[in-house]
Amino acid sequence: MNEIVSTIIFTFVLVGGVFSYAYYVTSTGKSEDENKNYIPDSWERGFKWFFTIKVITVFIAGVGLGLLLKTFI
Repeated sequence: MNEIVSTIIFTFVLVGGVFSYAYYVTSTGKSEDENKNYIPDSWERGFKWFFTIKVITVFIAGVGLGLLLKTFI
């Protein structure tokens, strides 16, 4: 059970870090973002599969966080 919790937390940090860095890069103007979705256009071309499942990723993260909180509370 401890390994599952560690994996969920690591996944949250990793995905959150990617989205945070994408927001930082586009908001500071270091990378071009024509459609203003805070994801650099070069990343959208290279990792289109990751950003098209963004909603599913956030949903799974929410469910995982809920289960994590239920375990400890």
